[in-house]
Amino acid sequence: MPAPSASFKKAIKQLGDKEKETLLLKAVRRDAELYDMFAYELGEVTLEELQERSQDVIHELLLNATGRSLTKALAKALRKALKEVARFKRITKDKKAEVELHLYVLGIIFRNYTGQFDSYYKVFYTSTAKLLLKTIQLIRKNLHEDYHLEYKSDIDDYLEQILNRNKPLPIELPKEFEIE
Repeated sequence: MPAPSASFKKAIKQLGDKEKETLLLKAVRRDAELYDMFAYELGEVTLEELQERSQDVIHELLLNATGRSLTKALAKALRKALKEVARFKRITKDKKAEVELHLYVLGIIFRNYTGQFDSYYKVFYTSTAKLLLKTIQLIRKNLHEDYHLEYKSDIDDYLEQILNRNKPLPIELPKEFEIE
């Protein structure tokens, strides 16, 4: 996305209120993410409502994954789910809610699809391990230590399930989530 130039900013400032409103409404009609961002910023939609919508999208993606190879379909659904998390983050900029969505994705995977970790195709297994590592890093970097305690049991459970597979991983996962 290009940064607005000085001449562009000047042209926008010279527009009247009615013209600005027309341009804004036209832009919002064309871009659903922009609409959601404005709706959130203007208070029409709460953080919880946006988070719930994203959880619904993620739920549908992961639980309706089908195809000849379930593992490949799950890997594709996981990529789409992570794109939804990134979309949510761009709209709200809320770090805790982003971590909660990551944990929601991991929860669905570990409740329903751990059998797919043993598949010949390891992309779903490695993608899940990378997501788990990224979630741990996000928690440590962006959240207060009190939240570390809140998420420790879930993270430790997921780490145990991944590490008990004895399959090689391209990344190094910790044995447990350590609280600093």
